[in-house]
Amino acid sequence: MRSAECLARNAVLDPLRSSAVNIMYEDFYRLREKPFTKTPDPRFLYHSRKHAEALARLQLAVEDQDIILLTGDIGCGKTTLSRALIDSLDERIHPVLIINPRLSPIQLLQTVALRLGMDEEQHTRHGLLEAINAKLYELYEQGKRTAVILDEAQLVPGKETFEELRLLTNFQLDDQNLLSLVLIGQTELKARLAKRPYRALRQRISLQYHLGPLDEQEAGEYVIHRLAVAGREAPLFDAGALSVLYRETGGVPRRINIIAGNALLEGFGTGAETITADIIENVVEEMR
Repeated sequence: MRSAECLARNAVLDPLRSSAVNIMYEDFYRLREKPFTKTPDPRFLYHSRKHAEALARLQLAVEDQDIILLTGDIGCGKTTLSRALIDSLDERIHPVLIINPRLSPIQLLQTVALRLGMDEEQHTRHGLLEAINAKLYELYEQGKRTAVILDEAQLVPGKETFEELRLLTNFQLDDQNLLSLVLIGQTELKARLAKRPYRALRQRISLQYHLGPLDEQEAGEYVIHRLAVAGREAPLFDAGALSVLYRETGGVPRRINIIAGNALLEGFGTGAETITADIIENVVEEMR
């Protein structure tokens, strides 16, 4: 087995060995960067029908200062959508992004205050609520609005923290709210909020959307899109490879990224100018 092939096969099985190989395969396939990373880079967001609809509803909720619930299957691109939402907001919107929602009620309020640029002078729940209300009104007078974006919201530990979120939406003027609330989470979040203890918050949710996997055509377009963003315009994955990739991933973007990224390593190792179905199947077998 050639040395490049050995490196590539080892990298498929051991990501810690892949750094040098990544650089080589990027050059080999004429890429500016790795196209299938697992980071939520909004540049790589593929606007499938589902993703475009989800983003439009998120933007509408923020514009109207409403509450929206976005749920979706694991790995379907919810976090990437949250970053794309933030990138799409103009300077009038102050985003408050919370990516670690395992917070007690007081920790939630402290985190919101910190993201709003407030000094942590208040340590009581009442003091924090009053200070946040004052800050939101200050931003409003400056012509700015606030969007609280809670990612992985299914991890919120208890209904008490959700109750604090609901209380934040009480901050309003006679004719408009002072903030919008974006709740993003896995499928079970919707079922959780349907339960009786969450009724008060659920009744305030104006918009909902569920994000599912890509269909087969979208999955192929997704691969082509990410390659184009990374600098590759010429076809790289043939039709058979895209078909097997969809079959093995069910159209879940995160799973596509993992297998397609490893397929580039495998293809580089064997000197393949095109990624074929055999390469995808080899990668899947090795990963198993």
